Amino acid sequence: MPKICDGQDACIKAVCTSVKTGMRKKNVGKGVFIENYGIEGDAHGNAKTHRQVSLLAMESIKKMQDLGLDVGPGDFAENLTTEGIELLSLPLGTMIKIGDDVILEISQHGKECHAPCAIYRQAGTCVMPTEGIFGKVVVGGKVTVGDMIKKIN
Repeated sequence: MPKICDGQDACIKAVCTSVKTGMRKKNVGKGVFIENYGIEGDAHGNAKTHRQVSLLAMESIKKMQDLGLDVGPGDFAENLTTEGIELLSLPLGTMIKIGDDVILEISQHGKECHAPCAIYRQAGTCVMPTEGIFGKVVVGGKVTVGDMIKKIN
């Protein structure tokens, strides 16, 4: 049975994947993280990049909901939707542990969008380029919705 975020601990709200790039991701509830690759079955998995896993806070998604948009986890093409951790406060090189096994190294803050996404066209803004972060999988394993997130360095 998955753990529930209680508002005091940092945890995973959604584990999202897609079969193709350029599309919203679907919350699949759990994922297998492969060392130096990303999430098994996700279109963005790639050993040649430092952007193997993307993270966005539920608090950032809420900002877009407050603008009247019907959006949720995965709609910004993030792999992990988090809660209770300020992602942008994690310096590059920070290691975070998710659940019992997975360790990610924070490798990038924000991103440059190559074309305005559907959300940007609808709302005139998007949180992923400014509030999303990326990481490399240092230690693989399984991640499930409700897993705790801990900074380890």
